[in-house]
Amino acid sequence: MSNDQSIAPGDMRLHYDRPTIVFHWLTAALVLLLFGSAWIWNNTPRDWHWHPPLEALHVSFGILFAAVLIARIGWRVWRGRRLGRAQAGIVGWASKVVHFVLYLLLGLQAGLDFTLRWLQGEAFSFFGLFSIPDPLIPDRTLAHMVEGLHNYVGWSIIIVAVGHAAAALIHHFVLRDRVLGRMAPAVGG
Repeated sequence: MSNDQSIAPGDMRLHYDRPTIVFHWLTAALVLLLFGSAWIWNNTPRDWHWHPPLEALHVSFGILFAAVLIARIGWRVWRGRRLGRAQAGIVGWASKVVHFVLYLLLGLQAGLDFTLRWLQGEAFSFFGLFSIPDPLIPDRTLAHMVEGLHNYVGWSIIIVAVGHAAAALIHHFVLRDRVLGRMAPAVGG
């Protein structure tokens, strides 16, 4: 059974479990939404009438991102990401390194999100439903440093995620080894 072609297309051992797939795509959507809103927010005049609502949405989606990331990591540690077979050799090693780096960057970014907002001494509200208390004393100088790191990590996530997506597409269209189908069963697996 060394050839993927001999495995039945519907064999669920070749797919991640449903919660893992949902967490993956939800995380990807939130990263794109957060990056896009930050890019628009940082590249428009401060007096633009959509600036404050966009900032509020960015903060709210950042809180949601942190919650999804915590749930995703919890699911992965205790229940999820079960496959019948794993990639071997250098491809398997590279996959593990990229996933580790992505999780590290995503966790760091979530921590920086909260730290930055608290250091800025600005309201931290979740879609206007509730606020998160501020345990830090505002410090504009430190906030400016954390903001730079926050932006650097955001770009790093995008760069690594684009590489991750490119590798998935190469697996699907060039190597035709069904790797993409593990996280997107509708694509084929």
